[in-house]
Amino acid sequence: MDFLITYQKLVSDSLSEINQGKSPQGLYAPIDYLLALRGKRLRPVLVLMACEAFGKDPKEALLAAHAVEVFHNFTLMHDDIMDNASIRRGAQTVHEKWDLNTAILSGDAMLVQAYTFLDGYEPQLFQSLTTLFSKTALEVCEGQQYDVDFESRNDVSIENYLEMIRLKTAVLVGCSMQMGAWVGGASNEDAQLLYQFGEQLGIAFQLQDDFLDTFGDAANFGKRIGGDISENKKTILVHLANINGTENQRNELQKWLSETPKDDTEKIVAVTQLFKDTGADTATLDYVQDFTQQAFDALEKVNLSQDMRQRFVAFGNWLMQRTH
Repeated sequence: MDFLITYQKLVSDSLSEINQGKSPQGLYAPIDYLLALRGKRLRPVLVLMACEAFGKDPKEALLAAHAVEVFHNFTLMHDDIMDNASIRRGAQTVHEKWDLNTAILSGDAMLVQAYTFLDGYEPQLFQSLTTLFSKTALEVCEGQQYDVDFESRNDVSIENYLEMIRLKTAVLVGCSMQMGAWVGGASNEDAQLLYQFGEQLGIAFQLQDDFLDTFGDAANFGKRIGGDISENKKTILVHLANINGTENQRNELQKWLSETPKDDTEKIVAVTQLFKDTGADTATLDYVQDFTQQAFDALEKVNLSQDMRQRFVAFGNWLMQRTH
């Protein structure tokens, strides 16, 4: 997918320039460091794709793309603090490389920067973009709080979990699509349908992440395999293992997830095997496929050229077949 590489390069090159010459470096260097770790650039790429899909030069959507990517990385910087994580995208997290106070302040600056990028659009479009962006930002915070709350609860349903990841992850993907579409001149109806496409794809993306955290390859995934198990997170795999497992398997799973041994190697191996024995691994992939198909169903309703529609389909298929 050559178009994807082109979009990613456009975003990365332009992001590398946003803090040039700014001081103090103690504030901006951690931001540049985190942005340089890159990742997939999923959200800003979708902004550019959506803009071009409606006939505009994707460069016209770069400011909106910067907004969602800087905001996304702001959430990662603060998530890493909350999770006490030491690795992000295969490198030290900001609070480990610098210190806690630096990560908090640089993260705050990123949130402000994200909104500042939208100042470059004309007033009516600016109002629409910032209204959607603010709604989405608050939903992401709600999702994060649910995630924290669920760690200490044993009554979380699979529906609760899916709503949490919709808020924490998927709404920003949908927002990216809708913002790009608006910059591209799309009708509100088409922009909303692209939001639905992005939101459903975002849910599938997070479920795939849950799967890869246990069954991925550490060299490709960019962080330790089994981290969710070690941290006793109630991912989709845990929910499905509880639903599909026998009473003995559920009890064994609960026993492992109530322990925090210093050496968690045995725990990760045992819980991974339980996921396999209960069929939670294959059931998770079925969920990924279901939400991906819902995304494609929404995409079919959007007024797009066949070429642009196929780009989105190719992107969705690539995203769900990834190994990291």
